[in-house]
Amino acid sequence: MSSPLISAAELSAVLDSVTVLDVRYRMGGPGGPVEFGAGHVPGAAYVDLDADLAAPPGAGGRHPLPRTEDFEAAMRRVGVHDARPVVVYDDWSGLAAARAWWLLRFHGHQDVRVLDGAWPAWVASGGAVQAVTVAPEPGDFTARPGSMPVVEADGVLDVPVLVDARAPERYRGETEPVDPVAGHIPGAVNVPTTTNLRADGRFRPPEELRALYAAAGVTGEEEVAAYCGSGVTAAHDVLALEVAGVRAALYPGSWSGWITDPARPIA
Repeated sequence: MSSPLISAAELSAVLDSVTVLDVRYRMGGPGGPVEFGAGHVPGAAYVDLDADLAAPPGAGGRHPLPRTEDFEAAMRRVGVHDARPVVVYDDWSGLAAARAWWLLRFHGHQDVRVLDGAWPAWVASGGAVQAVTVAPEPGDFTARPGSMPVVEADGVLDVPVLVDARAPERYRGETEPVDPVAGHIPGAVNVPTTTNLRADGRFRPPEELRALYAAAGVTGEEEVAAYCGSGVTAAHDVLALEVAGVRAALYPGSWSGWITDPARPIA
């Protein structure tokens, strides 16, 4: 796999030989199942972020990682096979799709890509749209966790370069619309997920992403990890760094998990 991204034209050319997952989800936006039912990439199966890509909220944050057995069952239900490539997309700038990409890669799937430009890119390219929902044949995916690096709360402060993927005003603690405490993890640098994309909604090319992250101190020479509010959108920074040729760890609990312990420092 040369890139973790796939263009709409490339997906159209291989549509019959890949498993497509629709992970449409937006905080405060229209419901994913409704949007999926109105039209989706032909053959795609719908994946619910809250139900399939996260465990219930708690000490691990608002979107903890799902249990291995639950994730495996969910992926089998939507037709994921170990030996068949997977393409994931959403209509949320790739934020939810990046979470699905990361979870599949973390659990050992070797060929997973995100549709660059998301659902709007597919529609703009003239890609076929299917409104009929067809139940997929069950897959044989076997979850083997550990294929992508993870850092937990007790090791976060030791990471040489820690990236906060939230909006700048949330990073600075000027506002906090979601979590009960404002601020950021001490020592973190801010690279908002929005800066990973060009104006057309597609990811910046690798050289631009390398320069963007290098300006924040991410050179690939030291260990790097990313976090966000709940561990979902940080996967977008991990994906962007993968495009740039840098392997980054994810702090799944992220800010919402960090602040569950009042003894942890806040900047």
